[in-house]
This record gives sequence, structure tokens and C-alpha cells, in this order.
Amino acid sequence: MSVRIATFNTENLLSRVDFSGYRNALRQDRVTQLFQRGTEAEYRQIEIARVVSITDDTRQLTALAIADADADIVCLQEVENLETLRAFEYGYLFKMIGAGYRQKFMVEGNDSRGIDVAVMMREQTRHGETIEFVRMQSHAHLTYEALDLYRPELAALAKPSDRIFKRDCLEIDVRIGGKPLTLYLVHFKSMGGGRDGMDGRSFTMPVRIAEASALRRIITDRFGARAGQTRFVICGDLNDYREKIVVEGDARNGYRFRPVAESNSSLDVLLSDGFAVNVMERRDIMDRWTLFHSRGPEERHLCQLDYILLSPALAGSVPLAVPEIIRAGQPFRTLFPEGQEVARYPRTGWDRPKASDHCPVVIELTVG
Repeated sequence: MSVRIATFNTENLLSRVDFSGYRNALRQDRVTQLFQRGTEAEYRQIEIARVVSITDDTRQLTALAIADADADIVCLQEVENLETLRAFEYGYLFKMIGAGYRQKFMVEGNDSRGIDVAVMMREQTRHGETIEFVRMQSHAHLTYEALDLYRPELAALAKPSDRIFKRDCLEIDVRIGGKPLTLYLVHFKSMGGGRDGMDGRSFTMPVRIAEASALRRIITDRFGARAGQTRFVICGDLNDYREKIVVEGDARNGYRFRPVAESNSSLDVLLSDGFAVNVMERRDIMDRWTLFHSRGPEERHLCQLDYILLSPALAGSVPLAVPEIIRAGQPFRTLFPEGQEVARYPRTGWDRPKASDHCPVVIELTVG
């Protein structure tokens, strides 16, 4: 029996409008800045109009990407709440795939913006096997000191009593045709801006290392020495990479794509000794990316931020399984290496609307 599992950072699947830009220019959208702000009431009208005008196209593209993944279980990041997820599934996905993801679960996590991890599941796999929800456990409450994971390099970023997971580590047990499978849904600390002479990735690395260490502790505390022989899957946006594809050149003279390995990564906590397996490495190194990062011509790269990590036993049971990456929802500003170009969804823009800044990743697993 097989099950298709996907992970997707939907990029702010929200049902609210953020008006904080009226008092904080850094929070203003670029198009709002084109208009005179006037009173706060006028600003709110402009902001509501902006959000409504772009959201319908954006969520159609998000739904198209999920529909193309055709997964039985979809692990999501950046979802506001269950009501928002239900409205999106009914108003958008349902029109594309019919009655699909009737089982939806999430818990409010630690993110200050209210973006959480969630899961949607069919009641049966595409092959007719029952998908049974068994239990769910949030780990959002765990602190650095509770797991003895506070280190000096965290001093500028967190206190010992702070919660480790910036969002959550949501542990969900399911049965696929009666066979157990455990999912860990995560969304690690973003790289953010640099500080103290360090780039954003390096500066925030200690937080992601702690999150990865906590995730590993959670799994080993539950399964012990037999963790490698169990069926677990880690899904989510880990906000880090072990290599990136640096993009050089320009449209007139042509683009060049150069793979660069990183000397360290928070992924090493989970991967370096075989604790978990990044099956994306079964793809060519030039074709593993799930996000295009750009701060202008001087800083552009493609990288993998979205992961489906498998336990060694599960990875070994599907030696030929290769993750698929759905890139048709990427905006036209994303630069594709030669031979990887795809036809974008209708109404996709240069930067927006788009399905998300991330690409869905999906894999078909045998659970038997």
C-alpha cells in the first residue's frame, strides 16, 4: 500500500488584514506606499482593497499547486487557524478536486504573527486505504532549559526560559490501512537579517540548531534505540540548506548557475549520522531547490528549504522513491536553470500573484 505525502509553505494563509503599517512604515506594502496615507481610516480602506484585490488570484494559485501535488496527506506551514484553512479548502481546493481533505488538524503555536503548522488528510488514499487519525501532540511549550539545550551562542537571540520552537513541532500519529506512521510538522526559525557583522543565516543558526536538536530529542525520547527502525516522517520548512545554487549573470549576457556547498547547517543535526534521510538528495544537486532568494543582482540563489525527511527504515523501504517538486506556482522573477523551466499557472505575475514563494514537495511512500 502507498501514501502520497506533501509539505508546502503556503506563505501567509491568513483571514485577517494587518493595519500596523499605518504607524510603522516598515510594515507597509510597497503598493500602499504609492498612495497618500491620510487618516488611519483611509489607510485601512486602502489596505483592505489591496489585500482583497490580490488574495483571490493568490489562493487560486496556491490551490492549483496543492491539487498538482495530488497528495493524500498535506503538511502545511503559515496557516492562521482552522477556520481559515476550512474556508480555503472549501472555497478553492474543492472547486478543483472535489471532496478531498476532510480531516484537518492544527494547534496554535508560538509565532507572534499567528502563522502555524497544520495538516490536511483525505479519509482514504488514492488506492482506497483508510487514513486514520490516531493522536496529536504539540511541543510548542518546550523551553531551552527544559531540554538542556541552551548554549552561550544563543545569548543574543533567546533566554533559557524561552520556548525552543518558533512555531511548533506538531507530532501526529496516523494509520495507513492499519499500518502506523508518525508525522512531525515543523517550521524552523527564519534566517532574517544579519547582525554584529554576521549574515542573517549565520546569526540565527543557533536557534535552528536548537530546534533540530529538540526535534531529534522528541523522536528519540519516544522511540529510543529503535527510532531508526520505526516509520517517521519530518515535514516542513526548515529554513536552512546544505547547499545552494548561486545565480550569476544577467538577462542580456545569460545566467550562470553554480552549486556551492555550505560548511555547516542546522540540517546536520538530523542528517549527518543517518538519523534521518533527506530523500531529495536522490535528485541531481542542481534540481533540489524549492525557493528562489533574491536581494537584487548581487545576492541571488536557489536552495532547498522545504523537506520531507524519512526515518532510515522508511527510506530503505522505498529506495526508488524520488520527491516531486511543484514549481508551476513560482513567480516569473524566479530564475530556472536550463532545462527546468515549467509552464506557470494562469495569472501568475512577475513577483505576485503566485502560489507561494515556496514550492510544494511530495513523495509517494510504501507503508507495509
